[in-house]
Amino acid sequence: MSDAAPEASARAALEFVKDGQTLGLGTGRAAEAFVRALGARVAEGLSIRGVPTSERTEALAAELAIPLTTLAEAGRLDVTFDGADEVDPALDVIKGYGGALVREKIVAASSDQLVILVGAEKLVAELGARGRLPIEVLPFAETLASARLAQLGCPALRRTDADGAPYMTDNGNLVLDGQVSAIANPGDLDQRILAIPGVLGTGLFVGMADAVIVQDGEKVEVRRR
Repeated sequence: MSDAAPEASARAALEFVKDGQTLGLGTGRAAEAFVRALGARVAEGLSIRGVPTSERTEALAAELAIPLTTLAEAGRLDVTFDGADEVDPALDVIKGYGGALVREKIVAASSDQLVILVGAEKLVAELGARGRLPIEVLPFAETLASARLAQLGCPALRRTDADGAPYMTDNGNLVLDGQVSAIANPGDLDQRILAIPGVLGTGLFVGMADAVIVQDGEKVEVRRR
């Protein structure tokens, strides 16, 4: 998010929460601020259940004594709260810089609503403006996926960790970071990439966000689709 701490947007997101709901809990700085704010409400008596999108979020929620369940047990979720790396004027987003894109998309698709929390610096005129599109790929498919992505004009680099080893998702897969510029038709590119055998998901979340909470300093704006 911006230099301001994301607590203001987290407080605004709590307005979407009702007692008795089952919530998707996203991954990243903004999502973790929401989870902390939610934990404080749970401590005050709010009754909810959470489905985390990553092992990191699961650990934080458990630390805050937020009741957790699995997607299999919950079935349908009421609202998922997550961050994003880019948001365009249509409220389509790119996610996945934190590496949890496939779990995040599965949880979001299982929810009646998806609420995105971002700092104003994440707003872009067109998706792809920051030059990076995360793509989760089976390790066995890396060679094929890399070649096909290059053919699509989206050459990709394997993501590595701080030690230079391949970055592995919580699902045990690789992340290829596609090198992009402004994406004219995000939905079309998403479908073309998903057609590559071994690709499990992209960071393009097209038509999925119902609301985006934008924090600029301490000012918070809620944009709805």
